[in-house]
Amino acid sequence: MLSPEPLRIGGVTFRSRLIVGTGKYREPETMVAALDASGCDVVTVAIRRVGGEGATDPVLSHLDRARYRLLPNTAGCFDAADAVRVARLSRELGLGDWVKLEVLGDRRTLLPDPIGTLEACRTLVAEGFTVLAYTSDDPVMALRLQEAGAASVMPAGSPIGSGQGVLNPSAIRIILESLEVPVIVDAGVGTASDVTIAMELGAAGVLLNTGIAGAADPVAMAHAMRHALEAGWFAHRAGRIPRRLYASASSPLHGVVGE
Repeated sequence: MLSPEPLRIGGVTFRSRLIVGTGKYREPETMVAALDASGCDVVTVAIRRVGGEGATDPVLSHLDRARYRLLPNTAGCFDAADAVRVARLSRELGLGDWVKLEVLGDRRTLLPDPIGTLEACRTLVAEGFTVLAYTSDDPVMALRLQEAGAASVMPAGSPIGSGQGVLNPSAIRIILESLEVPVIVDAGVGTASDVTIAMELGAAGVLLNTGIAGAADPVAMAHAMRHALEAGWFAHRAGRIPRRLYASASSPLHGVVGE
């Protein structure tokens, strides 16, 4: 069976293009089963949830570290200095030098702070981190983050946890046309069709959490997200037919007997 090409970020190759979070699950066993069903290779972990004994953290203790690459994130940080401090803490805890950078600007909408994100990205890249930068769907800011050294730029499809899907596909398309680093759509995924839409636009991958963890059946939804990503990846490369205002018959009308 055909599979999407592997995803390559920062010199590392991943079999799956789906990145899945570890928050909001009702119990650890459901998280483990959902991650397995998703087929993901990379899982995100909020550094603020990791205790001083890292390896005994309730989330980390249930993850197969040999199977999954951990992507610590700076969720909950509202300024550049805090995000940098938390990323450094992650490295000190032995979680490596990869980080999903989040610098939020508003507690109600959880929209990113573009200035703080860019500042933190520059600092962390200079310190040797591989930065995957969460940002808005602003094409100019996405380009600035690439110039700052981000290994991947991760524009939001819609606000975190909103389930609204990709609200501004035109902006995502411009970002995809402008950047050379992998563009991973992050945030706002509510169901499988949202993943397919993101991949049909040409995204390198999708990162999600609530869409799976908050589903009535997280494991079944994880299966759906996995196949939706593959469908979108293949559809983008297959080349869809153009949209037309009027019908175009599947069978020719000219030369039909009795015409």
